[in-house]
Amino acid sequence: MTLFNWTRRAVIAAGAAIALAPMAATAQTPEGVLIVGQVAEPKSLDPAAVTAVNDFRILVNLYEGLTRYKPGTLEVAPGLAESWEVSEDGTEYTFKLREGVTFHDGTPFNAEAVKFNFDRMLKEDHPFHNTGPFPLAFFFSSVEETTAVDDTTVKFKLSAPYAPFLSNLAYPTGLMVSPAAVEAGGAEFGRAPVGTGPFKFVEWRANEAVVIDKYEDYWGEPAGAQAVVFRPIEDANTRVAEMIAGGIDMMVEVPPTALSQFQGDEFNVVEQAGPHVWFLILNAKEGPMADKKVRQAVNYAINKEAIVNDVLEGTAEVAAGPTPPAFAWAYNDALSPYPYDPEKAKALLAEAGAEGASLTFYVTEGGSGMLDPVAMGTAIQADLAAVGLDVKIETYEWNTFLGNVNPGLEGKADMAEMAWMTNDPDTLPYLALRTDAWPENGGFNSGYYSNPKVDELLESARTAIDQEERAALYKEMQEIVQDDAPWAFIANWKQNAVTNNRVENFSLEPSFLLQLEKVVKK
Repeated sequence: MTLFNWTRRAVIAAGAAIALAPMAATAQTPEGVLIVGQVAEPKSLDPAAVTAVNDFRILVNLYEGLTRYKPGTLEVAPGLAESWEVSEDGTEYTFKLREGVTFHDGTPFNAEAVKFNFDRMLKEDHPFHNTGPFPLAFFFSSVEETTAVDDTTVKFKLSAPYAPFLSNLAYPTGLMVSPAAVEAGGAEFGRAPVGTGPFKFVEWRANEAVVIDKYEDYWGEPAGAQAVVFRPIEDANTRVAEMIAGGIDMMVEVPPTALSQFQGDEFNVVEQAGPHVWFLILNAKEGPMADKKVRQAVNYAINKEAIVNDVLEGTAEVAAGPTPPAFAWAYNDALSPYPYDPEKAKALLAEAGAEGASLTFYVTEGGSGMLDPVAMGTAIQADLAAVGLDVKIETYEWNTFLGNVNPGLEGKADMAEMAWMTNDPDTLPYLALRTDAWPENGGFNSGYYSNPKVDELLESARTAIDQEERAALYKEMQEIVQDDAPWAFIANWKQNAVTNNRVENFSLEPSFLLQLEKVVKK
C-alpha cells in the first residue's frame, strides 16, 4: 500500500470511528502519520498568495525562507541562507546560500531561484506575476532590485533602510517556491505546491484533507513523522469531539471551555504566548462610526473583562491598543485599556447624536486566531444593545468572511471581527492602520482609518535602525491610535494546542507557525 492510500484510509477510518462512538477514544490513527485538526480549509498553498495563519501552519512544513525564527523565540536565525552581511547604510543585504539544497521537484535551490521568487512577487512585468495576487508583498516593497551574484550569493538593494527585513524573510510571504513548478502550474501553483522543506506535498482533497509526506532528500535532519494530514474542522466543538474520539492526534486553538476535557495522561495541553490581538474593525469612512466619539463609545460599552474571563475562561488578557504586549520592547505599557463604562458610552453617543443607531456587524464562524468568535460577537452585541445601539449580526464561514472584510467595509458593514498574529511590531499597524493601506491600495485597512501623524510615525519606525528609536515611535503611535479608536481593542490571547500521548517533541512557537519537522508520532 502506498502512503497516499494509507493516509487516505486513515482519515476515513478515523472519521468512521468517530461517527460510531463520538465520545470515546476508539479511533486509531496510523503510526508515523500525524493527523492535525485545523480551524478551516486553506485558501491556497502558495506562500506569496495567502495571509491566514491557518494556511501558514501547513506552508512552513513545505517551504523554507532565507531566514527562520530560532526555536522558541522571534529571533532571526539562518535558514536557506547560511549567513548575510548588511551595508553600513542599511540598504544592501548580501546572503550566502546553503549549498546542496533541492526543491521537491528535483530542481536546484540557488540564487536565480531567489531572484525568481522576489521578481515574481514585486515586478508587474514578470512573466509569472499574474499567478498572484500577492497580498503581503508590502513586506518587501522596499526591495528595489534582487541580484544573483553567483550560484550561492544573492544581493538585495533596498530603497531605504528597512528594519523588519530579516524578520519578514522568515515569515511565510518570504518562503521560497520552485520556479519550475510555478512555470508549470501557473495560477494553479497554489494547489500543487513545491518547496524545499522537510515535507513534500502529496494531495489536497477539498474540505477533507491536505496530505504531506516526509521529503527523503531533505538537506537537513529528516522529519520525525512519515506524513502529516491536515484536516479542516471548522466547528470547534467538532474538533474537540474528534480529538477525544481519537480521530485526530493534534488540534490547534482549543476552545477555552474545552481545555478541562484534556487533563490526564492521555493528552498534553501546550501553551505559548505570542503577539496576538483580537479587535473589531470600525468603519470610520461612513455611518455612525465615522464619528470618533461613537468609536470611543463602542470601546467603553464593551465589557472586555467579562469576555476575557467568562467567554475565554481567562485564556486571554484585555487589550489596551493595537500592539500586543508580547512585543515588549515596542509595547507602550503606560496605556490602560478602555474601562467598561456604559454610562460614559451613552454620553458619548448622545454628544454624537447617535443614540439608537443601527449597526451591521460581521462575525465569522471560525478562523485562525479568532478564538470563540460567535460567542464573543454575541456578547459584544448585548453590550452595545445595553447602551442603545441596535446591532445586526451577519455570520460567515472564514474564507467567505475574509472575502467580505478584506476588500473593505464600505457599503456593507459598520464593524467586523478580526485577529492578527504577527512577527514584528511593524506588520499589523503598517498593513492595517495607514492611509496608504486602504483596501483599494492593496492593504488591510478595511475600516478606512486615516491619521497623517500615524502614517508619519509608522514610516519613520520601519526605516529606523536603532531599536530604542523604533520603540519610541511605536509607543507614540499607540497613544494616538488608542485615542482615535479605529478599532475596539478586545483581547490578547495565549495560543494553545492539544496532542494525544502518541505525539512527542511538539511545542508551539511565539511566531504562531506550526513547525512539525521534529514531531514524532508513535
